[in-house]
Amino acid sequence: MAFVKTADEVKQISAVLQAPRFTNAQRGYLTFRSDPDFIAEVLPPSLEPGAEPLITVTVGEFGSNCVGDFLGATISLAARHGQTDGATDGATDGAYVLTMFMSTDHAIIFGRDLFGEPKKHAEISLNMIGNQFRGTVDRLGVRLVDLSISLGDDSGPARSQANSFNIKAQPAANGIGLEADAVITLAAFTNDLSVNRAGQGTLILGGGIHDPLTDIPINEIVAAGYVEGDLSASVSVIDTIPAEVFLPYAYGRLDHWPALDTSARKADAAE
Repeated sequence: MAFVKTADEVKQISAVLQAPRFTNAQRGYLTFRSDPDFIAEVLPPSLEPGAEPLITVTVGEFGSNCVGDFLGATISLAARHGQTDGATDGATDGAYVLTMFMSTDHAIIFGRDLFGEPKKHAEISLNMIGNQFRGTVDRLGVRLVDLSISLGDDSGPARSQANSFNIKAQPAANGIGLEADAVITLAAFTNDLSVNRAGQGTLILGGGIHDPLTDIPINEIVAAGYVEGDLSASVSVIDTIPAEVFLPYAYGRLDHWPALDTSARKADAAE
């Protein structure tokens, strides 16, 4: 039955969940130095700021072995897990995903439920004309991201590793707090790049009550570029955060539900 998977189908699904791959990716990125106080404010407990207060914005197009083709954008902060009293021995560096935007429900559901990625639906576009890259993100009538990059020469194939911190948290069914403690996941990415072009970029962030990107301070652009290639991920659970402690951060990753109250307007119209 389609609503109840067979043992063979369960094995097929498990194989994909354990080894997601994103293929033929085309990504523009820009990294800037932000305000250390902002970084400290938005990083949840158990994660510490990285060596520098850096934020990276990425806009890209992807194929995959799990969710079809999609467009996506990510805003992530340099972070560290496992740092104790300033000591970094044994600590893990990575990027804490502050917010993500996806073009398809497949991409949203997969990454949100498996990794704990804070994904929302948005209209995303990529354009490459000559050496000029432009990526935009629009949501609820607001242009949230406008990324433009003038690209230099291709430095050739490369392989790199990157870590990403996400948090899985579920609102309680009765609407009071979270269902259980939040879980910190670590996604370890291997990037096999076929194109790697550094460049000079500009970034404009917009925002509103649901997506307050204008709260993010942009102090100094430190890097920008464009890459093509494949990336694969393996994910593990590395820590937990008490539900009551993570609750304000969990709600900050969602839309602001009170602002979507249309009941009063409908009641007024009925009078």
